[in-house]
Amino acid sequence: MTAPLALEGEGDDWRLHLSGDWSLAAMAPIEAQLRDLPRGLQGTLICDWTRAESPGIGPTWVLLMRLADLGTQHLDIHHTGDPPHYLPLLQKLKAQWHAARAAPEDSQSLERSVGILGRWAVLQGIEARAVVGFFGRIATVFGQAFSRPRALRPSSLTRHIYETGITAIPIVSLIAFLISVIVAYLGAQQLSRFGANIFVVDLVTISVLREMGVLLTAIIVAGRSGSAFAAEIGVMQLNEETDALRAMGMNPIELLVVPRVLALVISLPLLTVIADAMGLAGGGLLSLVNLHIPLPQFLHRLRESLSPTTFWSGLIKAPIFAILIGMVGTYRGMQVRDSSRELGRLTTVAVVQSIFLVILADALFAVLFVQIDF
Repeated sequence: MTAPLALEGEGDDWRLHLSGDWSLAAMAPIEAQLRDLPRGLQGTLICDWTRAESPGIGPTWVLLMRLADLGTQHLDIHHTGDPPHYLPLLQKLKAQWHAARAAPEDSQSLERSVGILGRWAVLQGIEARAVVGFFGRIATVFGQAFSRPRALRPSSLTRHIYETGITAIPIVSLIAFLISVIVAYLGAQQLSRFGANIFVVDLVTISVLREMGVLLTAIIVAGRSGSAFAAEIGVMQLNEETDALRAMGMNPIELLVVPRVLALVISLPLLTVIADAMGLAGGGLLSLVNLHIPLPQFLHRLRESLSPTTFWSGLIKAPIFAILIGMVGTYRGMQVRDSSRELGRLTTVAVVQSIFLVILADALFAVLFVQIDF
């Protein structure tokens, strides 16, 4: 069998004869002979492809990389004798590969970082545009409801109010009661050092009515209903039920999104009121058992600690939190495509983003209320 390659000297120049089988099947003997070629060649090296049979991409790439290792910057390489048609492409790839290796690491790191930042900025812009469009479609349905009340889907709305509101009463009540007991107990431990046990009532009343009642309720609803919205609509996306609705001339936003969002806007303030009541009941129970503050005295101090805005400052936030939770849950559900893995990922994203946006909105409300002395 003819050797795949043979190197001959022609004065100060060199000629490399490529012969025999140069397909991928002959890769092993080609690599073995390429390793035996001498280093430090100078002048001009001519690769003669006249007798090469069936040259493959793999052997050709190995040849180019080996020739780059053999020569110095003074070696000029030419290809003659009908070289493969893809040779210019491989030469370009080889040049880019060597340029990338020769580039300073700091510049590569900076370029990579800027590229990552740029891609993130573009993706966030696309995401923001999609969210605004989604909100616009919801607003359009609400606008149509003035002339066509059935667009709000009363039967579906009633069912979602039951599922997001009434069925959530036990867990919301229990969590609000226990958290208030904990706050009252810890507050009593600190205030008893100064003989100010009665101010435990103020602590429980203000913290529950202004912050904890609505915030705890929103977080529970985000984990409970937000994930359910994303999962339900996501499964419908996987089963192409939303596409079927569009094919029948129905609007999935009207049928699937608006009833869920509106149900949360109605039920979350009511759940907040229940959480406030249970939180005050927990604080009152602990004050009676641990601090021996009788109920009439607790109620009297509760009325004194209340300001005209204490209750409303918490309740006002509930519809905003409901819109955030409902929009995130339904939006992520409508994004589900292709696989159940995507469904699980977007359901998790919906819960995390809902809780984050609720806490962020609560912080903004706190700053706003301080600025306007509400």
